Amino acid sequence: MDIYPTALKLTDDRHLLIDWSDGQRRRYGFKALRDACPCATCREKRSTPQDPLALPMLGAAQLQPVAIVGMKPVGNYAYTIAFSDGHDTGIYSFELLRELGTPG
Repeated sequence: MDIYPTALKLTDDRHLLIDWSDGQRRRYGFKALRDACPCATCREKRSTPQDPLALPMLGAAQLQPVAIVGMKPVGNYAYTIAFSDGHDTGIYSFELLRELGTPG
């Protein structure tokens, strides 16, 4: 992908702003990014039918609004994003990030 991030910014209203090399700016909600995690475990959980009567057990971290606590580049094609719930195994390719979020 020839388009790449040129700036990253966390906002006070729980969003990540990414400026892209083609001049576009996209806005990403923290929860939306967490829900779209591309790791194998999260993909499997999303594809497994859930029992509508089952009540999940939530830990203290899961009861708090999710936040981004860190981001690291992966080569020249992606970022790993660490979330406040302890999850940090998803590799968000630039292509995926361009698909997510909204102009803003």
